[in-house]
Amino acid sequence: MNAARFVRTPKGLLIIILALLTMLASAGEGFLLVAPGVFAAVVVATLMDAPILRVRRGRWHFPSGALLSGLIVAMILSPHEPWYITAITSAVGVLSKYPFRARTANIFNPAAFALVATFYPFHTAQSWWGAMPEIAPAALVLLFATGMFIAYRINKMPVVLAFLGFYYLLATGAAFVGDPARVAELYRAPDLHAVLFFAFFMVTDPPTSPPRHRDQLVYGAIVAVVSFAVFEVIGAVYFLFAGLLVANVWEAWRRRRTPARPSRSSLASS
Repeated sequence: MNAARFVRTPKGLLIIILALLTMLASAGEGFLLVAPGVFAAVVVATLMDAPILRVRRGRWHFPSGALLSGLIVAMILSPHEPWYITAITSAVGVLSKYPFRARTANIFNPAAFALVATFYPFHTAQSWWGAMPEIAPAALVLLFATGMFIAYRINKMPVVLAFLGFYYLLATGAAFVGDPARVAELYRAPDLHAVLFFAFFMVTDPPTSPPRHRDQLVYGAIVAVVSFAVFEVIGAVYFLFAGLLVANVWEAWRRRRTPARPSRSSLASS
């Protein structure tokens, strides 16, 4: 596939969108601050995945999936983390795709798996700077618009709506029956930006989420319920990723017991 055709694919469009968000977010955080982490994550991820794909497929392929995972990891981790921690986290994400597989796709979202796996060894901080919480409110509109576009393009709108609907329904219910101050942060920056970024660019990951709308609704609900439960009970910084990984396991189980169906999504598993 040539470059002109690739940039019109969902994966190509997603790379362009995340690159755009990264550049805009850099204006708020400072380019010199974020550049080492972004560069390290992307370079390590792509250089690690390229030879693996070469061995598995018999010819060279551009490691677009690894590039996306590296970008997402870098955009979530605090830019104050040492560059090598971001690189290690990115590498863990790439490597996680191969031992944990169901049929032809990886079970776990690589970025989510890596961010949870490296949290305790390195006590990493997550600022979600790539979701642009430090920039003018117009940035939230751009995040929402680009996220809606890519979700529609890859036919994942039901999972986004299910996740956001259940997540904020639970948060609103908790505000009425408990301490409203505890959940108030979920409705403002940076948490609101983080949840939207997570919903549009991670929950929708085609290799690890269902293709059919009915299954997407269940999947989105699982992510929301588990994420909010972890937030309420444990309060761990990775509560969103915990919900996503549990839903990943459910989707892998569903695939094993369901005959394979062609997916309308054109994003490859790598």
